[in-house]
Amino acid sequence: MSGQRAVCNTPRRSVEPNGWRGLRRVTALSRSTEAGDMKYTSRDVVSSIVIQMLLIMAVGGVGWFLVATTLGNLESRGVSTGFAFLWRIVSMPIANSWIEFIPGVHTYARALLIGLLNTLTVSGAVIVVCTIVGAFIGIARLSPNLLLAKSCGAYVEAVRNVPVLLQLVFWYQLILQLPAPRAAFKLAEGFFISNRGIRYPSFGDGTAVGIAGLTLLVVIIAFIFAAGLQRKGKIRFGRLLSLPIFLVLAICLPVAAVLLSGQATVPDVPVLKGLNFRGGATLTPELSALVIGLSIYTSAFVAEIVRAGILGVPSGQREAAMALGLGPLVTLRKVIIPQALRIIIPPLSSEYLGVIKNSSLAVAVGYPDLFAIVNSMISDTGQAVEGVTIIILAFLTISLAVSALMNWYNRSVALVTR
Repeated sequence: MSGQRAVCNTPRRSVEPNGWRGLRRVTALSRSTEAGDMKYTSRDVVSSIVIQMLLIMAVGGVGWFLVATTLGNLESRGVSTGFAFLWRIVSMPIANSWIEFIPGVHTYARALLIGLLNTLTVSGAVIVVCTIVGAFIGIARLSPNLLLAKSCGAYVEAVRNVPVLLQLVFWYQLILQLPAPRAAFKLAEGFFISNRGIRYPSFGDGTAVGIAGLTLLVVIIAFIFAAGLQRKGKIRFGRLLSLPIFLVLAICLPVAAVLLSGQATVPDVPVLKGLNFRGGATLTPELSALVIGLSIYTSAFVAEIVRAGILGVPSGQREAAMALGLGPLVTLRKVIIPQALRIIIPPLSSEYLGVIKNSSLAVAVGYPDLFAIVNSMISDTGQAVEGVTIIILAFLTISLAVSALMNWYNRSVALVTR
């Protein structure tokens, strides 16, 4: 066969032309090659490349046709296109904002930034709360205490079978029915709950909180980067990457950064004066209803994921731990949970992505998240295509970032086989 092209080791079949039959043949050749029982021919490789290029050109052509048609229709109707409207002055007020916003002074770009921060606030708070509550409910469902197990089972079935939008409206209306500030419920010293939301102590104008948050973010990124280096075998950090060390740094470094910045470290405790509270900060009824409703709804699904992950660990692991004299809590923490994480993390990632997408339901209770602000912006400017594009890109970026983080964590807890 010297001087001729390489041929298959299996009996040769007739070569089909391009098209669906050719594509099936290339697919079959690829699978066979992965199994190591067949080799490519130069004709097969060229045919595969040509087919893929034609598919890419077809998809690109359809996309170009849709964009050109849309722009042409908008131009014929006198609708302006582009993103120059982002620098126009906004006249509408925004009720919930982490940064300063003055109607008639600031632009749509700043309003979108506020909407993005509000979306991240809701998503982050719900992810933390639903993970804690869901883990507790999932473990409690496996408790030998029949009353506790059945109660948690009833909670899961009742919550996950009611539409999430209905739950949000329920919690929002419930908060609005709470007493006025003069008769507010006192949860703890400085913490009050009334029909105007949850009032809690704060530090100054929020600058100190921002510095502490940024410092904490740097600590988290540094730990992720260090873990990646250790996983690749470039640097060995040993016990420096343990959870206790992380918790100490996550608490001490933000506090040190606030002290070094000279910001106020004395909390501003809210005090009732007249008909309302003075001082402190407020979680508005809209934000409170969103966090409570989405957290309770998602925690039911997280509980089932945790329960399934624990049941997925072979029973012999528990029996072996008990034979070694380990107690139930130590067995759960040291033996069961680490192995269950390999089963829990992939579906848990999907639930986190669902939380991010469900945050767009904030418009139902009047909370100004990214979707609500873009919706108002479209009503003012009429530039719907640009607005929808901004929403898609923002949610896509957030979801991909969360997915990448969860995939990294999943690889870090995966069982390595050699």
